[in-house]
Amino acid sequence: MQTRQIISDQGDAIVDASNAIAGVLRQALETRGCASLMVSGGSSPKPVYNLLSKADLDWSKITVSLVDERWVDPGQAGSNEDFIRENLIQNKAKSASFFGLKTPHSTVADGLNDAEARFENIKKPFDVCVMGMGGDGHTASWFPNSGGLESALSLKNENVLCEIDAAGCPVAGEHTTRISLTLKAVLDAHAIILFIPSAEKRAVFDAASEQYVNDAPVKALLQAGAKLHVFTSPTT
Repeated sequence: MQTRQIISDQGDAIVDASNAIAGVLRQALETRGCASLMVSGGSSPKPVYNLLSKADLDWSKITVSLVDERWVDPGQAGSNEDFIRENLIQNKAKSASFFGLKTPHSTVADGLNDAEARFENIKKPFDVCVMGMGGDGHTASWFPNSGGLESALSLKNENVLCEIDAAGCPVAGEHTTRISLTLKAVLDAHAIILFIPSAEKRAVFDAASEQYVNDAPVKALLQAGAKLHVFTSPTT
């Protein structure tokens, strides 16, 4: 089955993506009485989160966590946990259960098991994973040719989380040590929302299908088929 692409102008894409996420969460609440939402940081989905936070849902029964995180403590520059608290865990969504991925450990390797344990009480598969994409074709913290990428993208990796060393990847900036969901954890989700609001990024995404996955890791999401919903802009 093919990926579903929703092509609209930026304003409509924000509304459409927010409505799509809320729709999946609403259905989960109706059928199972609880729901889970994994979210990415970044400026692109910020307006989606601002709108979603006002959705009329029973947020007290929704658990929210992160698709990936820089290995920095909350309160430090670059924290996705801070970003989500400021932009999603607000308004009606303030009653959601939310936890981050950073542990007190100095390294991802030392904290990985504790971070993984935080997911033990969440029913799997996740209901929604919200993904973004960088101009280099990365999504989550799966940076092109980064350390740990092969393990992260292996469908034999049954873990929820993995460590990524993005040293040498310019888009990663100064925080190159990352913790991220594995590809399998994302692909198993009931719905994957990929938000690509600009024509420039859409061109990168469209080109990814013809590249090696290690060079454009966002290509790995295409394996989700109809579960992948791409909200994007026209190329012109």
